[in-house]
Amino acid sequence: MANYFAIIGAYLLGSLSFAVIVSHCMGMPDPHSYGSGNPGATNVLRSGRKSAAALTLLGDALKGWLAVWLAEHYQATWQLDNNTIAIAAVAVLIGHMWPVFFKFKGGKGVATALGVLLALSWPTALICAAVWLIMAFGFKVSSLAALIATLISPFIAWWFMPQTSWVFAVIVIDLLVLCRHKSNIKNLFSGREGKIGESK
Repeated sequence: MANYFAIIGAYLLGSLSFAVIVSHCMGMPDPHSYGSGNPGATNVLRSGRKSAAALTLLGDALKGWLAVWLAEHYQATWQLDNNTIAIAAVAVLIGHMWPVFFKFKGGKGVATALGVLLALSWPTALICAAVWLIMAFGFKVSSLAALIATLISPFIAWWFMPQTSWVFAVIVIDLLVLCRHKSNIKNLFSGREGKIGESK
């Protein structure tokens, strides 16, 4: 029973959309209503409020980390197996992408996925974050940076993560992130993808 509570709890935690929460608390428009319409840090940055974008990024990453950390921290107490931790890692991302609290209209999951990686394997998370930063500063395109970091993460996870089920969780997370970036991929190939901080 504890396994189910851990997975459902991870999904509900992921359903907290910090782009919407932060925007509401700071008196800003709903992020669904401008830019790309995506409730994520990159779109919030298009509002011109860097502090709001930073808080959104931090909140989305923190919930991904917290969901997995709780499952790991209480693994013995709740008698959770490693497969449950892997499923919880995927569940928190699904919650972010399809949040029950916000009509299932969620973000693309990059920050939340990074938080998950940080809890599963901090070296994997740091390498992926470094790749994202290098690509983002080099090309000024957030989606391109996210896609490159996403594509390399399973290989890094395979090297650093102690549990095979966790590596498979990373692969599932990557596929979800890539799926949510379908429109970005099309825009990249057509040269229409916006740059960081650029209004749409």
